[in-house]
Amino acid sequence: MSAKTLMVQGTTSDAGKSTLVAGLCRVLHRRGVRVAPFKPQNMALNSAVTVDGGEIGRAQALQAQAAGIAPTSDLNPILLKPMSDTGAQVIVHGRALANMDARAYHDYKRVARGAVFASHARLAARYDAIIVEGAGSPAEINLRAHDIANMGFAEEADCPVILIADIDRGGVFAHLVGTLALLADSEQARVRGFVINRFRGDLALLEPGLRWLEERSGKPVLGVLPYLHGLDLDAEDAIARGEAHKHDARLRVVVPVLPHISNHTDFDALRAHPQIDFRYVGPHDTPPPADLVILPGSKSVRGDLAHLRAHGWPAYLRKHLRYGGRLLGICGGLQMLGRTIADPLAIEGEAGSSEGLGLLDLHTTLEARKQLRNIDGRLALPGEPAIRGYEIHAGISRGPALSRPLARLADGRDDGALSDDGQVAATYLHGLCDTPQACRALLAWAGLADAQPIDRAALRERALERLADALEAHLDLRRTFALLGINT
Repeated sequence: MSAKTLMVQGTTSDAGKSTLVAGLCRVLHRRGVRVAPFKPQNMALNSAVTVDGGEIGRAQALQAQAAGIAPTSDLNPILLKPMSDTGAQVIVHGRALANMDARAYHDYKRVARGAVFASHARLAARYDAIIVEGAGSPAEINLRAHDIANMGFAEEADCPVILIADIDRGGVFAHLVGTLALLADSEQARVRGFVINRFRGDLALLEPGLRWLEERSGKPVLGVLPYLHGLDLDAEDAIARGEAHKHDARLRVVVPVLPHISNHTDFDALRAHPQIDFRYVGPHDTPPPADLVILPGSKSVRGDLAHLRAHGWPAYLRKHLRYGGRLLGICGGLQMLGRTIADPLAIEGEAGSSEGLGLLDLHTTLEARKQLRNIDGRLALPGEPAIRGYEIHAGISRGPALSRPLARLADGRDDGALSDDGQVAATYLHGLCDTPQACRALLAWAGLADAQPIDRAALRERALERLADALEAHLDLRRTFALLGINT
């Protein structure tokens, strides 16, 4: 058995796998252990650019921060970015390989397995411990053949598994016992303990159930983790729709939820800002009045633009601008604000061209080579604050609107556009609001003249420390780390 690899699998999606992996990485990092997170296969539209110029799931970049290491493509060798209900862009070792439907990718998994274990071997040579995150549930019977995301990986890597379940959903004992029952005998033996996540209430009332679970399964409950209210960490993919009312809110910000919205972590700093009333607006919601509307990134820009048209957003945006509102487009949102979006190579769907919203004089063509880079620069707004962000896009935009850029980059390039009347801005850069002074300048442009600076990186770091503290208090770390062959 590989003593340096431990895998966390979940009974369902959003059971807490990503969070537990991040917490374990931070606890080990605190104790001086060289640890790396690893997710063999991820399906997500929130991604990050690595130090080696690749693309990985956003959750693995967060876990790398928890581990105190720079994110590399090996942390997430296979990334699937959905483009429809049945197809996705397949990214291998940080680079886009091809668009595949579900059946084609199922056949490709034999090849993908090689990429997964090549990355795992490189990490094993560099680190003392590897904490692996599964995907979805290991009990998806229809996905068991050629599996590389859950037990298929664990069996070949010969590593122990912790199974985590979310008690806040209800049915936690059924989830754990049912998942275990659907595994092969060798896979059941590989599960070395359970973790129950998001518990709120009197633990004494849960104790009879815990004893029953251990007696029935013969496996220990390694911990019951509390519901950590307000724990604000980068989401792997799901959008947090419930926004708390803020009594001191002075700027109204609205973001449409696109069918293929990507990198919505761009808005985490705005959601956390005490002076901002932030709203995600779904397809069946009526967009409320706003001071600032942001068109987010998209993995299917032409399709998501058609979605906006079908739900009346062009008329809403025209009225919003007529009343003096501000409009910002990020990445795919920038492309939507232009005059045309052409996809001659069928990069994001059927080949063809779509008319944009026409609010900026620029034209976009999607190209085969994806732009992937971490950037530094300065915003072309009063004070010219420093910015740090990243680019992930297939489109190249050209046109007169770009002669008045929103940002000037350290590599000598200009980025984005600012309309002559100052109401419409656009950028290819993700993560702008994570830089406190840049966020403050953008909010001043939007109408909040005395915006409080908010440091997203510091908030993320505090959340990781709080998570690690919870694991120190509520998880049997001695037994957990013994599974890694670590006595700490």
